[in-house]
Amino acid sequence: MTGRPAPAAPPVIHEGLPTQLPDIDPDETNDWIDSFDALIDDRGRERARYVMLRLLERARQKQVGVPALRSTDYINTIPPEREPWFPGDEDVERRIRAFIRWNAAVMVSDANRPGLEVGGHIATYQSSASLYEVGFNHFFRGKDHPGGGDQIYIQGHGSPGIYARAFLEGRLTEQQLLNFRQEVQHGVGNGLSSYPHPRSMPEFWEFPTVSMGLTGINSIYQARFNRYLSGRGIKDTSDQHVWAFLGDGEMAEPESLGAIRVAAREELDNLTWVINCNLQQLDGPVTGNGKIIQELEANFRGAGWNVIKVIWGRDWDELLARDVDGVLVNKMNSTPDGQFQTFSVEDGAYNREFFFGPDPRLRKMVEHMSDRQIEKLPRGGHDYRKVYAAFDAATKHVGQPTVILAHTIKGWTIDALEGKNATHQMKKLKLPDLLKFRDRLYLPMSDKEITEAYEASGTAPFFHPGEKSTEIEYMLERRRQLGGSLPKRVIRAKPLKVPADEVYAELKQGSGHNKIATTMALVRLLKDWMKDPEIGKRIVPIAPDEYRTFGMDAMFPTAKVYNPGGQQYEGVDRKQLLKWREATDGQMLHEGISEAGALASATAAGSAYSTHGEAMIPFYIFYSMFGFQRTGDSIWAMADQLARGFLIGATAGRTTLTGEGLQHADGHSPLLAATNPAVVHYDPAHAHEIAHIMQDGLRRMYTVSPEHPLGEDVIYYVTVYNEPVTQPAEPADLDVTGLLKGVYRFGNGPDLGPEAPKVQLMASGVGFPWILEAQRMLAEEWGVSADLWSVTSWNELARDAIASEHDALRAPDQPGRVPFVTQQLEGAPGPFVAVSDFMRAVPLQIARWVPGDFHALGTDGFGFADTRPAARRFFNVDAESVVVQALQALANRGEVKPESVTEAFNRYRINDPTAVAGVLQEGGDA
Repeated sequence: MTGRPAPAAPPVIHEGLPTQLPDIDPDETNDWIDSFDALIDDRGRERARYVMLRLLERARQKQVGVPALRSTDYINTIPPEREPWFPGDEDVERRIRAFIRWNAAVMVSDANRPGLEVGGHIATYQSSASLYEVGFNHFFRGKDHPGGGDQIYIQGHGSPGIYARAFLEGRLTEQQLLNFRQEVQHGVGNGLSSYPHPRSMPEFWEFPTVSMGLTGINSIYQARFNRYLSGRGIKDTSDQHVWAFLGDGEMAEPESLGAIRVAAREELDNLTWVINCNLQQLDGPVTGNGKIIQELEANFRGAGWNVIKVIWGRDWDELLARDVDGVLVNKMNSTPDGQFQTFSVEDGAYNREFFFGPDPRLRKMVEHMSDRQIEKLPRGGHDYRKVYAAFDAATKHVGQPTVILAHTIKGWTIDALEGKNATHQMKKLKLPDLLKFRDRLYLPMSDKEITEAYEASGTAPFFHPGEKSTEIEYMLERRRQLGGSLPKRVIRAKPLKVPADEVYAELKQGSGHNKIATTMALVRLLKDWMKDPEIGKRIVPIAPDEYRTFGMDAMFPTAKVYNPGGQQYEGVDRKQLLKWREATDGQMLHEGISEAGALASATAAGSAYSTHGEAMIPFYIFYSMFGFQRTGDSIWAMADQLARGFLIGATAGRTTLTGEGLQHADGHSPLLAATNPAVVHYDPAHAHEIAHIMQDGLRRMYTVSPEHPLGEDVIYYVTVYNEPVTQPAEPADLDVTGLLKGVYRFGNGPDLGPEAPKVQLMASGVGFPWILEAQRMLAEEWGVSADLWSVTSWNELARDAIASEHDALRAPDQPGRVPFVTQQLEGAPGPFVAVSDFMRAVPLQIARWVPGDFHALGTDGFGFADTRPAARRFFNVDAESVVVQALQALANRGEVKPESVTEAFNRYRINDPTAVAGVLQEGGDA
């Protein structure tokens, strides 16, 4: 046989997944298909549907791996006859979109002229312009809306389009557009940040979104927190909606889909996601062999969401109406995304031949259309009326969150970029590209105007139709009707009246003969805060399924766990005093085993002062190991969002959480915290230190001062421990300034005479009892007097010192400021020995500025399960190791005999954890 081989059968694509199994018996397959066709012809579609459902049920009974039916045909969810009347002027809005498209593209292109080349993204906004403009002109309610305004999460790579709209509205100047991605070289505040960064542009952006994936989870918990505020009677948020714009490639991030069941479970019909399905990620197709829209539809339907697909523009309606035998829908269903991407970049003749051509019924369906008409058949995400219908349906849907899956073309309207794999990396438009783009948009700009600007500057001019033009007046009026321009961040929250000193008195008096862990001391303070008439209701306790671990189960009966449905069952512990209780007005947010969800709640609560005008105080308590290590990116975004509040790293330390082992033993979270400029870390040793630190945190974040008239945009990270220790009473002469700045003298060593060697012992957190015992041993056994220093924050000491050097560098003609740690330790005799339950690198942050010999001990390496004495002997951070280190430091200075070091080493066996095998411990549980 000669000639071309028969074409391979197209893959069957189900729920976005291609099934490539070969057909080993085509005749038998055709018999089954013919039988099914006959069933439809003889008994109708309803009977055929019933039989198919029974067959699927039987297939599951027989354990045949057939997936559930969770996706619909590859067509629009809303048929033409159900589309609402469009209330706007489509011609005017089309011109507005054209102006914004042009200015957005020119802005990025200008930012990449030779000698500048700061990057940017053109294609994302071009594919999503219609999606945003439908929202801005008809749905997104601003801050001045009577209902409080909506919260809009804008896709990070689409920021140029948002700036371009703000320029037309008069919110940004042309010079600012020219300074895109140049935030300091033209003067701080005169440029535009690359993406939505509230910390960079605090009056413009509200939500940071460009760390892809975080938009999904943060928007869900923001919508949930809105309901929480209503449920607790703090604010009526019933007329506020959360909109989140995401990309189809972004949905591969675990955080994007990881919490969608939460939105469905809590019936968040105040939430709409708009996923721009341009079928492309950064390098190529999202799922070239599959169908991402169908895959996402299956995911969301299975999770309980309302799904609206906007796939085809209005010019397809007539063709679909004529598709009486379903051949066109079948072609749409079976064509993979990679091929659709190819169709989007090819001309009408190609589409006629390879999309419609293989089947004579399809070819006949478009025989009345020219190649140009076929080429222009639009995707639904670019059709204003189709998008409007979807948005309208989403806002009216009750009982479920909605996701809109909008089919678009990346880089649409720019011929040089449209649909190409490399589109995401294309940042510069050449003169021919600009002229074609101008023609595509029907902009009233001459060749001469564009050419002269391009030859002079390497880019085209921006376009503005004039402040009195129909288009500008129209867009401004639409925003006035909807409550003002967006995005916009405003602060309307009133400063809080924080508790007076009395509430901290109990922590300051110490624990007497009892031993309590610093976690318990902090929880006790939280309970007192929650009773306060001013701030009590504003406390938002948050935990990821660990309230009992941290001794907070006593709060369940009174504060209760928030649940929008209340508690609809009799609790198994209902007869107990500390019973679990859920309520619609519950104060405690219990996030289950999801640190990511808990951090998203902390972000929503911590920024409520700006998003809602209500200052709320998140108190997120967690295993310290599962904070910055697990959700560091989210904490960075929390800082970008200018959120405030308390992150409590409980069960801290590498040797304190005994028995749990390597994955739970935190020895490095202070270092991770140090990388976030907004995070203020403290590692208190004593209850009275906790009192001052937490009191100061409330003052800084929730009251006003001349330096911070709106409060300070910081986040307090406090590490506390589960080991019971004796809590001393607050010293009468406590150096509160030193405590808050990071270090203070806790006590002098015993007077052993003028000839006795001196050493300075420094410790933070649970390490303080080690130096307290080492002080006794050094005095009684070696004749060495040791002064004790409590270090509440290695991080803050290092930051202050670094800042002093930076200030000196920038003012060489001025006397430099001496770092606080240097001032505080100046004149202290002898070497310094520092220890904590963290890595050596934590105390070594201050080594450069300590005025003397500095030696650090730490828990470097992986943690493990054992008793505290064994672990501390292994890492050499216990009292005995501190003594040997102190003697060695003194021997190096010639102040004790070297033999003393060897003697101490042998006596204490600090290299042998078996030496402490019989030492008992208490409070070993988490």
